[in-house]
Amino acid sequence: MIIKNIGELVGIVPAGVDRKCGAEMSQVDTLRDAWLQVEDGRIADFGPMPDCPGGEAVDAEGGMLMPAFCDSHTHVVYAGSREGEFLDKIEGRSYEEIAARGGGILNSADLLHATSEEELYRQSLARVREMMAKGSGAIEIKSGYGLNPVDELKMLRVIRRIRESVPATVRATFLGAHAVGRGYTRDAYVQAVVDMLPQAAELADFVDVFCDEGFFSPADTDRILAAAAAHGLRPKIHANELAVSGGVQVGVKHRALSVDHLERTTEAEIEALRASDTIPVMLPGSSFFLGIPYGRARAFIEAGLSLALASDYNPGSSPSGDMRFVMALACIRMRLTPAQAFNAVTLNGACAMGVSGVTGSVTRGKRADLILTHPGWNLTKLPYTYQTPFIRQVFLGGNVFQNL
Repeated sequence: MIIKNIGELVGIVPAGVDRKCGAEMSQVDTLRDAWLQVEDGRIADFGPMPDCPGGEAVDAEGGMLMPAFCDSHTHVVYAGSREGEFLDKIEGRSYEEIAARGGGILNSADLLHATSEEELYRQSLARVREMMAKGSGAIEIKSGYGLNPVDELKMLRVIRRIRESVPATVRATFLGAHAVGRGYTRDAYVQAVVDMLPQAAELADFVDVFCDEGFFSPADTDRILAAAAAHGLRPKIHANELAVSGGVQVGVKHRALSVDHLERTTEAEIEALRASDTIPVMLPGSSFFLGIPYGRARAFIEAGLSLALASDYNPGSSPSGDMRFVMALACIRMRLTPAQAFNAVTLNGACAMGVSGVTGSVTRGKRADLILTHPGWNLTKLPYTYQTPFIRQVFLGGNVFQNL
């Protein structure tokens, strides 16, 4: 298959580049009036239209062609809804107050416990298909609403089934330490999470801990991550959403692939990350929905760091998997340029889930996970007119994805 008459081919990256850092995040290589060839689900070649080869073709009619979004932090496997807590937020209750009243994560755990595995799969698959229709081609999904051995493994089995059912690239993260499960003391639950690790490692790619005020301490996190390493699980951890928690530092100590949230950071967190390969991930959808500070994205980039952005799609603090809206928030509220935001939701997002060698850019040999826009679109217009429909087709593995 050939896609011809591309108005602008966006996100070209040489082979071997797994992320963009610092000033590189302001650079997006493009090619105007282009074609792109797909073979066996991968990008085989591309170039200017005068050199376009013959063969079966899709006429882009001047539309922009770009990599599909890579969403490296989601909680999209959950049961039911928490719109009652939406009213609590409107009435002024904080995230911490809702949790203290028995809501929040524990509420989702109760709903999930009462939901069959088949029904959980059905509800969650619908959300994943919604995300793909909005242009996400790689998605990380966490457990963490089970909070006991039986239900955490139920979640991980559902994630595996989703992975086998959809054309997107899916990665699974074991987040047993999302909150203290009902009926446990914190110390007893930390031990329970450690005891879950052998079975979780058979189903998950990564391990996560909610290292923050009111949840798990750096010492708890250190204990869980040390045990996880023995089972081959690399960390991707929650850190510094509610307070400057020490989560970044413990993540760096354990060579975390990413540290996520980062709404509250100091220069100490930047310095810790500068000495590591850990990629910071910020979640502006959560800041928007909860009314909490946005991460210091510009400061991180100006310090020479890489940065990824993700949706945090979950029922309590970011009920949306729209990565184009994430881009818009990054530009409007975090003052990133469209180029910086684009790199953060494509190549760097892929890096934050360990798949940047497979997807996340227009690179020969990578999966043909692509978004073709209607004519007249460019990179700046994407976050600017952030509610105007822009997708003409989504290609996943070279095939047109249909939102059935």
